Amino acid sequence: MSLSHTAAEYMLSDALLPDPGGSRAKGLRLELPSDRLLKFVTVGLPLLLVSLAFAREFSAGSQISCFSPTNFTGKQSAYVDTACWDSLVHHGFDAEGHAITKSLWALKVFPYSLLVVAVLMYMPYLLWRYAAVPALHSDLLFIIDELDKSYNRSIRLVQHMRKVQQASAEPERFWEEYERARRERYFEFPLLERYLTCKQHAHSLVFIYILRNLLLLLFLAATCLYLVFLHLNIFFQDEFSCSIKTGLLQAEPNIPPLIPCKLVFFSVFQLISLSVGGVYVLLIPVAIYNALQLCQWDKGLLSVYEMLPAFDLLSRKMLTCPVNDLNVILLFLRANISELTSFGRLNAVNALREATANKQDIDTVVDFMTLLAGLETTKPKH
Repeated sequence: MSLSHTAAEYMLSDALLPDPGGSRAKGLRLELPSDRLLKFVTVGLPLLLVSLAFAREFSAGSQISCFSPTNFTGKQSAYVDTACWDSLVHHGFDAEGHAITKSLWALKVFPYSLLVVAVLMYMPYLLWRYAAVPALHSDLLFIIDELDKSYNRSIRLVQHMRKVQQASAEPERFWEEYERARRERYFEFPLLERYLTCKQHAHSLVFIYILRNLLLLLFLAATCLYLVFLHLNIFFQDEFSCSIKTGLLQAEPNIPPLIPCKLVFFSVFQLISLSVGGVYVLLIPVAIYNALQLCQWDKGLLSVYEMLPAFDLLSRKMLTCPVNDLNVILLFLRANISELTSFGRLNAVNALREATANKQDIDTVVDFMTLLAGLETTKPKH
């Protein structure tokens, strides 16, 4: 008999979770994988392409080539290139022969506009980083710690029950006390459950998370519209007619009224804009999915933790509208499942409960551990 008691003690001791070796604060992920992907692509892609465009510009020199008259010297031709690049205005004629002008300055500022796009795409991350992450960080630390502690409390409760049952002269009296304790909910650990219940009535985190995704969607759509505008108005015109008869050169008779010019890196700008626009269009459904995932509960995580005594957020229908802070916390708990040591243990116990013949006798991890500890021979059916 002592051998079985010793084996049960060892089994219960092994079921306890060890204390975490280091600080959990450093290992917490405060961004969802999809959000991290969006930040990396939306910010990194324009910065990468702009850096390549600037490197090409610095290595190859001027981005414009004008066809100066043959009687122009080398310095005059260089002046024509510089003047036309500075003005970047196309002079032409409409169908009725009237002179018209069209500014092509958007091509000149296009690389810098992509830098502005990268900064705008980084703004939703900064909003999340400084407005939501401090509160989310403290919530996750507390909840993860309490979930693991609640599991350990259940195991220690079974250890104490074994000692009381062994020291009891009347086993039936012990089980009567046990059943009364279950009915009067003496096994509750209400702090965590009430904390999670309060989070259902808070909306600060979910508001910031939805605002982050809405801002990202707005910037993605605005960037795509900006690139469409460039393609429809400017990116089909790589050649233009430039006029340098201004200022001191206005009265010079040897200068032609219009000089044809060609943009050297026009195809590079087209390729950059198509790449950024195509990738951003593909990322719009990802941003929409991030916002819509708050419309349903992640009940898989909570259903596993209902094995803890009196942890019944699901069975008591306490989960109402999913658009609240608790749902955001559940998403980040799922992303930090590696930090939640008790999840794997409870998930295994839950699977074993489903495979047990008399699973109606197992409501919590306490019931399961009492069976494993050898108390099922005298435990009454309920």
